[in-house]
Amino acid sequence: MNLLVAFNGSDGSVAALRYAASLATRFGAHVTAMLAHSTHEVIDKRTRWVPKEARVLLDEANARILREIKARFESECAALGLPDGLRLQEVSGRVDQVLSEAARHYDVMIVGARSEADDEHVTLHPDRIALLSGRPIIVVPAGYDAGAGHSHAALAWDGGRAAARALSDSLRLLEDEGRVSVLTVGPRNPWPISDLMAHLSRHGVEATHEDFPTSDPVAETLLTWCDVHSPSLLVIGAYEHSKFREDFLGGATTHILSRTKIPVLLSH
Repeated sequence: MNLLVAFNGSDGSVAALRYAASLATRFGAHVTAMLAHSTHEVIDKRTRWVPKEARVLLDEANARILREIKARFESECAALGLPDGLRLQEVSGRVDQVLSEAARHYDVMIVGARSEADDEHVTLHPDRIALLSGRPIIVVPAGYDAGAGHSHAALAWDGGRAAARALSDSLRLLEDEGRVSVLTVGPRNPWPISDLMAHLSRHGVEATHEDFPTSDPVAETLLTWCDVHSPSLLVIGAYEHSKFREDFLGGATTHILSRTKIPVLLSH
């Protein structure tokens, strides 16, 4: 596997790096780490009225932030035993956009869950990256340190296009874990679920199906189930409805990412 990790110095990105290191051990994967940041400019330093001394102070502040992130990265790499040749690639621009473009050249991108405490110039939005990149994104919550060597995953399934894409993108991980709980919540595509179970079986996956024909919110049902059963990974299709609708009305994708205690694989 060829993995890309977005590292911005946050606790979430530390968890993402640790998860990537575990995947690398498990699959013999190659890991690339990337720091995406905006220019950190609060004001346009080219403006003539900005004193030279102020421009110097701004440059120093920007450089200090990046140095601190790189120092934390190097410390984590040393603790994890990652290869000495692994360096933090630095790219500037609109963070979500440049990470989305980079992700297209890898099998999976691993990021930390977004936090309001993240520096605004390095903050990223995993859901937007999943939407823009066309690649699967694994979102790891801050503090998660169980690694990636597990034996049980959960697959949220409604028979839609996004769910099918998520299944395809996660299949190698599901095959390795060997046991999957297929969760259906509320209305879904009427196609027989037995075909999905047969598909998983033919890939060597032991699958069970749990149906929740409920009017409760989909996100809350999935989160509650995960709290009880502690799967190692939740696989979901992101934004089956439009991104605007999700943002305006609130949606399952956003709610799950804000509350999850386990890694979540998103595909769109």
